Amino acid sequence: MRVVDSHLHLWDPAVLMYSWLGGDLDDTFAADRLREDRIEDVDQQVAVFVQAGAAPKQAIDEVRWVESIASAAGVVAIVADARLHRRRKLLKHLDALAEHDLVVGVRHLLQDEKDGFARRRDFIEGARELAARGLTFDACVRHHQIPDVTALGQAVPGLRIVLDHLGKPAIGTVEQPLPPSPEWLRDLRALAANSNVFVKLSGLPAESNGDIDEDQMEPFLDAVAEAFGEDRLMWGSDWPVSSTASLDSEGSYFTVGNRDDWCHTVAGWAKDRGLDTEKVFWSNAVRFYGIR
Repeated sequence: MRVVDSHLHLWDPAVLMYSWLGGDLDDTFAADRLREDRIEDVDQQVAVFVQAGAAPKQAIDEVRWVESIASAAGVVAIVADARLHRRRKLLKHLDALAEHDLVVGVRHLLQDEKDGFARRRDFIEGARELAARGLTFDACVRHHQIPDVTALGQAVPGLRIVLDHLGKPAIGTVEQPLPPSPEWLRDLRALAANSNVFVKLSGLPAESNGDIDEDQMEPFLDAVAEAFGEDRLMWGSDWPVSSTASLDSEGSYFTVGNRDDWCHTVAGWAKDRGLDTEKVFWSNAVRFYGIR
């Protein structure tokens, strides 16, 4: 099996500023750490780097740093940070990104924006600029914001969008799992009606505090497979975020092996459902991001 990890983060606090880091994540996660956490028993593995929350003024610096370690980390494409609502600055920023061959798309992190932010006129104008330049958009939202992504896709029909982390549905815990909510299912299906929207099979371990349990997660994987079909699914590790669990009194801790576990959990599920694993783990991501 060949694997494109469609959602990989890398960072080094000694190089760039990350205000959000804490616990075990407040450390360097670059090529060396990734090499220690490789996916086992696969024929080939490469990755798409997704912006990791460096200070906005360092967005281009982040691209340059990832480029410098791309070969060692197996990174074949970059989804860079961009603020879509700042049109004049955005145009200059996109021009600067165009000088970097690995950049295939951008992400404006929406999960912490106010509801409706992606419906704003200035944001939509920025998204149209992405579509005109052939760049993709990673939509990282919380589950109640999925309708905003649907509206964005309707406003900019030429924009290729991928929903990160299944839209971060509430899945509960291993001890107290939650079923897919009617609201999430409804919004997911409405989003999937747009054939230019893909979805990443990523992030669920982070929603369950780093735990990976097939019985807990398969209903959510089944729902996205039914809504999107096997041609618009792509696997992603969300490394190292989804390999970290929180402890109420002791901060957080990082676990080596969760990336491999998540990969093979999803692969086993896909095979059981009769899905084409070559598409889910390789060709869909290659096609969406235009990886060469």
